[in-house]
Amino acid sequence: MGLDLDYIDGQTPLDEGEKEGLLIPTIATRGELDEFEQQNIEQAVLWSLNRSFKVENVFTEEFLKAVHKRMYSNVWAWAGEFRKTNKNIGVDKYQIPTELRYLLDDVKFWYANGIYSPDETTIRFKHRLVSIHCFPNGNGRHSRLMADIVIEKIYKRPHYTWGAGNLAEQGDQRNVYLSAIKEADKGDIQPLINFARS
Repeated sequence: MGLDLDYIDGQTPLDEGEKEGLLIPTIATRGELDEFEQQNIEQAVLWSLNRSFKVENVFTEEFLKAVHKRMYSNVWAWAGEFRKTNKNIGVDKYQIPTELRYLLDDVKFWYANGIYSPDETTIRFKHRLVSIHCFPNGNGRHSRLMADIVIEKIYKRPHYTWGAGNLAEQGDQRNVYLSAIKEADKGDIQPLINFARS
C-alpha cells in the first residue's frame, strides 16, 4: 500500500497491518489522511452535541469504543476496536481491558464521591485514557472528545478549548500540550487542566 505517513513528536506510528485498514484507497499522504479523519471527527462531535448522556452509559468500555468508531469509521476498518499491537506508548495490548476497567471504576468513584473538581476529574480521566492508549490511532483526539463529552454532558460545564489550536500539527500549541501531558505523567495534573481551559 502506498500510504506514506510522516509522524510528528508524540504521534504513534501505525504498523503495516493497521495501515491496511484504511478504507479510502486514494489517501497517500499524512495531510490527506488528516483531512479525511477531521471530517469524520467533526461528524462525531456534531453527534455528541445533539445528545444527552448519563454517567452510567458514558463511563463504559462500550461507549468509549462507540465514540472512537464514530470518529474514525469512515476512514479506518478497525475504528472502535482495541489495538492488537504494542506501541511506543501505552500499556501492553493484553492489559488494555483490565487497565480500562480500573480507570472506569476510578472515575465513577471520583464522580460519585466528589473526590475532585469537575475539571480535575475530567482531565484525570482524559490523561489516564490516553496513557492506556486503547486504539491503534487517534487516542489523543479520542480522549479530548471524551473529556468534552464528560465536562459538557455530565457536569454541565463549558467544553474545553484545548489551546484553541490544531493539536494534530506541529507547533507551539502542540508543544505546550505535550509538555502538560508529561507533567501529568509525573503526577502534576494542573498544567493539563490549565491547557484544556486555555
